[in-house]
Amino acid sequence: MRGHLRIKSPLSQLGIFVGLFCSAYLLIGVLSLVIYTTNGISITSLDTVNWKDPHIMSVTKWVQALSSILLFILPAYLYARITFTGNYGYFLGFRRAEKANMYILAVVGILLAMPFVFWLGKLNEAIPLPEALTKMEQQAAQQMAAFLKVNNTLDIVVNVFIIALLPAIGEELCFRGALQRILIHASRNAWVGIIITAILFSSLHLQFMGFLPRMFLGIVLGAFYWYSGSIYTSMIAHFVNNAVQVIAASYAPKYIDKNPETPVLAAIASGIVVWAILWYFNKQSTVTYSKEYNTDELTPTNQFTA
Repeated sequence: MRGHLRIKSPLSQLGIFVGLFCSAYLLIGVLSLVIYTTNGISITSLDTVNWKDPHIMSVTKWVQALSSILLFILPAYLYARITFTGNYGYFLGFRRAEKANMYILAVVGILLAMPFVFWLGKLNEAIPLPEALTKMEQQAAQQMAAFLKVNNTLDIVVNVFIIALLPAIGEELCFRGALQRILIHASRNAWVGIIITAILFSSLHLQFMGFLPRMFLGIVLGAFYWYSGSIYTSMIAHFVNNAVQVIAASYAPKYIDKNPETPVLAAIASGIVVWAILWYFNKQSTVTYSKEYNTDELTPTNQFTA
């Protein structure tokens, strides 16, 4: 297999991906407006939206699910179709992890990272924000509180599907499978690509009171993907992180817009453990820049061993 790339320049790939992502953003904006309008819901001002209205929340959940598919999954898929000549899933990371234990380690790592994440969240809360951003954060918290309000087990299952599963699949495909791949290719340095992707991943959520913890999680997820060679590891870890938070917030809604108090020693221990898990990932991994990107020399007998 030679010439697997249709678009060889990483900067050209980045341009294509950004164009697809922006187009998807506009598309979901228009579709959301149409869906809300046809359901008799005015969203011209978020201040006037009654998020406690069951009808509004039902429509909002449909819009959220649609957004995960159109905004994240679709651009990643189209990027792969445009950029590569075949086996698009392989180049987006749909392959087995380097070691089977990496799936379990990713779950353990993301769970043990939580004390450090909570501590970063408290640190983030101390950073002053402009009044406009503070107001936007408060509106987002009100919407999320209404989103996570549950009356029965089915509500929790639906929320886990919409807020945990779909974003875990879509965001990992978009940010790690596509964007991180491009940025590592452009910088020729795995950690540069991982960190820049994590910064963009956190920024594009437009929730700045959670910027630092989300960026840290993005770095951890990016490292899981890079060292394992499989998007499944970061997807599973992302899902577990989201699902735990959705379930916890369903029963303890006060933590939707605030972080639990975390002792500094617990945060330090958490950070050290996560570092140790990433170090172990690295020790087990055979992934290199050359094996991931210098694949024009692949042959019919070794074409997917890179």
